[in-house]
Amino acid sequence: MTSFYFLTINYIYMCVFLATLKQCVFRKKNYPQIGFTRTPALGKRRPQVKGIVNKVTTMSPKKPNSAVRHVAKVTLTNKLRVTARLPGIGYLCAKYNRVLVEGGRANDLPGVGYTLIRGVYDFSPVIFKKKRRSIYGVDRPDGLSKYVRKCIRRKQQ
Repeated sequence: MTSFYFLTINYIYMCVFLATLKQCVFRKKNYPQIGFTRTPALGKRRPQVKGIVNKVTTMSPKKPNSAVRHVAKVTLTNKLRVTARLPGIGYLCAKYNRVLVEGGRANDLPGVGYTLIRGVYDFSPVIFKKKRRSIYGVDRPDGLSKYVRKCIRRKQQ
């Protein structure tokens, strides 16, 4: 009788500790994996890493999209090799150029999880860009700012 009682208690404990499908889905959302990162090549506390371009090529995107996307194979300073996309229209980037790499994947390019920052080191900024200039490494053109500092306003009067 005791062995049967012990088996039933074990069975009850097993039933208590098993998770339902709903609980599994819930846990996946609310408990992210510890130590998981989408940009392992950057390391733990580095937002950007310097690298040297090995090859500049083009890729075609995944199924519903159709285009020619420009990507670069880059060797980082920590000796890891990554594939990064070249943002913007037109670029001057060749082999052995120094570039700055940040995280940010291209949704329709498999295996491309990094982006090059324009206007830093040897990677050219986008020409004639007025909006979203910080992403493309463009300086503010003369007369573009609407705000004028107080000290300059006083001199103008």
